Amino acid sequence: MDRRHFLAAGSALLAAPSLARAQAPACAPQVPNSELVKAGTLTMSVNPTLPPMQFVDQQGQLRGMRVDLGNEIARRLCLQAENVRVEFAAMIPGLAARRWDMINTGMFYTEERQRLMYLVRYEQQAISVSVPRGNPRNIRRLEDLAGLRVGVEQGGFEFRRTTDMANDLRARGLAPLQVRAFDNFAVSFQALRAGQLDAAISIDSTAKEYDDRGEFTRAISGLYGTPINFGFRSKPLAEAVARTLTAMKADGSFQALLDRFGVTAYDGPFEVVGPA
Repeated sequence: MDRRHFLAAGSALLAAPSLARAQAPACAPQVPNSELVKAGTLTMSVNPTLPPMQFVDQQGQLRGMRVDLGNEIARRLCLQAENVRVEFAAMIPGLAARRWDMINTGMFYTEERQRLMYLVRYEQQAISVSVPRGNPRNIRRLEDLAGLRVGVEQGGFEFRRTTDMANDLRARGLAPLQVRAFDNFAVSFQALRAGQLDAAISIDSTAKEYDDRGEFTRAISGLYGTPINFGFRSKPLAEAVARTLTAMKADGSFQALLDRFGVTAYDGPFEVVGPA
């Protein structure tokens, strides 16, 4: 399925969590059931509003690099993959409440998150600024955003960095950004499309995808480069996933998957970091 067939369904896409299962493996699970929410199953939360990394196609199927990677990890661990679609704001509380085993939504690394859960870094991302096609305001630098309406998904790394941008502009005597927070990135881009925003913040991969499609122009990219990680409640599960990623890197399949989507791999070892 061509990933350009992403369905920007906005809030309705994630109004209620939904499940997507992969076929059960025919081998012995590599993680004990005591470390899993559901026996024999790797339950992963995903916010599918960031094409081409994670999105829903016209048939309602989950697609994207991170979805493929999560499903392959489950297969190698001899577990059935189950993906739960949910807003990002619910993911960390849901992990603590044992609603899923693994956060697989392109979560940026922060020291605060390392204190809350076990993390395995695997990808490198940065933030982009998307604007209406053709860049009518000629936005080239952050200073060009002063006083403009900027949309971003609430609660995450991107929201915090957008707030940092607004504060920096204010400290320099410029008009701060008018930051508008949305439930997810799809709704933010819908608002940009409707002329309710002057710019939308997302990750580099998604901004490039929209630019390549001819829907929006990526005016600024490469901001606040930071590793992306999976999040876990269970340390043994996190260690099993780290070993699986190491094996995938050794056999070339990890890099091959990232290359298909033009994504940069994390340049360190696949190791578990988390609460002391």
